[in-house]
Amino acid sequence: MLNRPALTPRTVRLHDQDNLVVAVEPIEIGSVVHGVTARERVPRGHKIAIAAIHQGEPVLKFGQIIGFASKPVEPGEWLHEHNVGMHDFSRDYHFAEDASSEAILPVEARATFEGFRRANGKVGTRNYLAILTSVNCSASVARFIAREVERSGLLDEYPNIDGVIPLVHGTGCAMDTKGEGYEVLKRTQWGYAANPNMAGVLMVGLGCEVFQIGRWKELYNIEESDTFRTMTIQDIGGTRKTVAAGVAAIRDMLPVANRARRETIPASELMLALQCGGSDGYSGITANPALGSAVDLLVRHGGTAILSETPEIYGAEHLLTRRAATREVGEKLVGLIDWWEDYTSRNNAEMNNNPSPGNKAGGLTTILEKSLGAAAKGGTTTLNGVYRYAEPVTAKGLVFMDTPGYDPVSATGQVAGGANILCFTTGRGSAYGCKPTPSIKLATNSEIYRRMIDDMDINCGDVLDGSTIQEKGREIFEAILKTASGQRTKSEEMGYGDAEFVPWQIGATM
Repeated sequence: MLNRPALTPRTVRLHDQDNLVVAVEPIEIGSVVHGVTARERVPRGHKIAIAAIHQGEPVLKFGQIIGFASKPVEPGEWLHEHNVGMHDFSRDYHFAEDASSEAILPVEARATFEGFRRANGKVGTRNYLAILTSVNCSASVARFIAREVERSGLLDEYPNIDGVIPLVHGTGCAMDTKGEGYEVLKRTQWGYAANPNMAGVLMVGLGCEVFQIGRWKELYNIEESDTFRTMTIQDIGGTRKTVAAGVAAIRDMLPVANRARRETIPASELMLALQCGGSDGYSGITANPALGSAVDLLVRHGGTAILSETPEIYGAEHLLTRRAATREVGEKLVGLIDWWEDYTSRNNAEMNNNPSPGNKAGGLTTILEKSLGAAAKGGTTTLNGVYRYAEPVTAKGLVFMDTPGYDPVSATGQVAGGANILCFTTGRGSAYGCKPTPSIKLATNSEIYRRMIDDMDINCGDVLDGSTIQEKGREIFEAILKTASGQRTKSEEMGYGDAEFVPWQIGATM
């Protein structure tokens, strides 16, 4: 609960078992908070001990372990990297013990938005044409095609189209065709081509790369059509000819794509990607639980939310396994954690390398603390499925997708899985946007909201000033519906999204 005695800095104690409080405002030496006198200055968003913690004893926040005292800690001391460390400890997963059937509203009672119903029944929130590339060798040509379309003024004649986007990447060759990285790239490319926010796709390759367009089309039973075309630079006859052919292909697709019209759609057709980046000590107190409240609303209205960033649920996975619909779902999540422990070890890293310098400056000390806050984005409902990176999401309700914590890579997997809208929380001020899926930016504190007002869509910092998590969750839910209906986000207004397509590159580059 919020504690604000007269003339003392504001602090938050998040659970009765916590042996610390979080500074809402800077705490100066000599200030009295929760009955203890500050022995040193504590920056806002950081933690101060309110009880003695012996060396080796757990440090508790959210009622959960976020680390262990690396030296004796006295009440009133600043808690951070200098006196809090991390080591393995056992966690009881209680598989599926807290799972329950969700009370889903009937169709007639569900919220609605104005979306694009596709021929396959899926629903888009945007209407883009995309130029995908099979390999980095065709990336420049894809950009040249998009630039020529923009210069020509063709889009002025087709007001129902949101734009033509070149989605390029740095791989596609010098890789093992039987390797995990190749499989991930194939899934990611198909996921973007099939995302309901795409009205049409042109795939451009070089011709001699490992990622062969013909084999990819055969694998996914893809046929050329008036909204799907492919070409290679070597077959067409070089850069200039391919650019001309690409522009012609886009010109042919434009009238077809422009026929799409928004119609009233139930919120159950929304698939929301959940992201957090540039986190701080407030992330798990304001924006993340508020987004979790919005997720609970979306699930009640029949929709889907994708929680991801596997390294950033590390240490909090036991809270999700308890909510798993079945033991199998929970065990699949734990299997991902085991894979990541091995993956980081093989690359001479550790899971606690995840908090960035900015995260730590904002008050986060360990990956356990970061994860407990990050997991709050998933709300409180049952975990209904666990998916591989870029795998098509088919379950309703809350699901989990295995992705890295790195935001553009993680979001790329979610969009490939089918996400047609995205919410992104940030406390340090991440500059991010996503195409073809609009990204709503949620500031965790009022200072970053004011400082980066051109980037932030919603201020969640007012939760520290009296707004409830439920009120803020409702505000986010309403913003999701408006954005899905065509209202542009701050990142869309600035043109973000062309450079944020970053497929996860796993394995050796040869």
